[in-house]
Amino acid sequence: MQGEFDEFDLNVFFSAEGVGEDARFKYQDEVQKWLDLIRGAFQATTVDNLKLGAKKPPMPFSDVRLLNVLSHTFWFLPSVAACHAMRNLLAQKQNRFYHDYEITVAAGSSAGIGVAALKPVLEAMSNPLETKTITLSCGKLTTGVTIKPWTGIFLLRNLSTPETYFQAAFRVQSPWTLRNPDGNSPNGEQIIKQECYVFDFAPERALRQIADYSCRLNVNETNPEKKVEEFVSFLPVLAYDGSSMKQIDATGILDIAMSGTSATLLARRWESALLVNVDNATLQRLMDNKAAMKALMSIEGFRNLNQVIETIINKSEAVKKARKEKNDEELTPKKKKELTDEEKEYKSMRKQIQEKLIKFATRVPVFMYLTDYRERCLKDVITQLEPGLFKKVTGLTVKDFELLVSLGVFNSALMNDAVYKFKRYEDSSLEYVGVNKHTDEDIGLFDTVLSTDDYQATFANVATET
Repeated sequence: MQGEFDEFDLNVFFSAEGVGEDARFKYQDEVQKWLDLIRGAFQATTVDNLKLGAKKPPMPFSDVRLLNVLSHTFWFLPSVAACHAMRNLLAQKQNRFYHDYEITVAAGSSAGIGVAALKPVLEAMSNPLETKTITLSCGKLTTGVTIKPWTGIFLLRNLSTPETYFQAAFRVQSPWTLRNPDGNSPNGEQIIKQECYVFDFAPERALRQIADYSCRLNVNETNPEKKVEEFVSFLPVLAYDGSSMKQIDATGILDIAMSGTSATLLARRWESALLVNVDNATLQRLMDNKAAMKALMSIEGFRNLNQVIETIINKSEAVKKARKEKNDEELTPKKKKELTDEEKEYKSMRKQIQEKLIKFATRVPVFMYLTDYRERCLKDVITQLEPGLFKKVTGLTVKDFELLVSLGVFNSALMNDAVYKFKRYEDSSLEYVGVNKHTDEDIGLFDTVLSTDDYQATFANVATET
């Protein structure tokens, strides 16, 4: 469940019941159709494939180019029961095609703990150049192991964090080479694995992960499109939309990744704790700057700020020091309680400051609606074009705001991201029957601006893909 709509869920699709030989998928018929689909034998798409001819999408186990590469694949399923259910289904008569593959279940206690799960997989491969295998797992072998012959991974479960997603995906990235391939060249090396593939069957989730992950990689670049563009130059994304398979560019990835996001969720990005910094270093910089302290105290709710910040820094440092000194000793219950109470106190104060700063940050998006200067970055609108209005809405002067940004109280990189996504989402509401009031204008984010050419290219690409 995602809000008011039911969203496709891989964990539900591949949900299973039972143990070992008795394990069965809850939606066995649908999973069988999926097995037929990936080998090009799903009847519902037969006519479409005939119409498309040479342009039909390359399914993993039907396209000659992929069949030649995908001799050893890793299927990442949601549970131990799902792994056993998949093995049982693949063994049935109608799936004779898959009988050429040695199926290994690397899931559950019977598969062995840690590295012990690796042995059956390697034994099934024997001589990888002559065998074909499918490894089924719900978590084992996704970190810390290298199995060179794997050339494809099927992501058949929900993975919420980009780190976990790519940690699993990059299992198939390990190089596979042969030394002295012909027996006469001791220094010769033959590359067996030329490419590897990640197959994901939840496209919105996949593209959201790519957008999130690539945006974290290059902190010096402020344009999200540039970050994604750089990432997908190393990891091209091909998407099958039911009729054709196309490579998606950075713009397409961001559009699809955000298409399932509501305006409410985009607005809530401004309530994120990530937008403001309340670590000790930032608070110390505030304490050392009288002008900044005076500015913050002019915001509603910040009357006793100086005393509060001092308490937070002193108590957090004292607790840290006490824990360090007593590291090798056993703390008495009384001392433990004292430290815990102090921790609670300064954490509560820090949270109060954070909440007040967030409350201030939530007023910033108002300027996306109060002004029509969409081509100017939001920072310029605040500081140069509408300074009087800014003072009325927030209680801060422009000079005060600039000072707080320079001290690192607000995270301008994340503000850029929030403005960018909000503006992309609302663009459709600014165009009526092909009329766009903002043609040939740059698009402003928080403290940076996208050029007209980039913006025009973006929508040209989207129109072509649509």
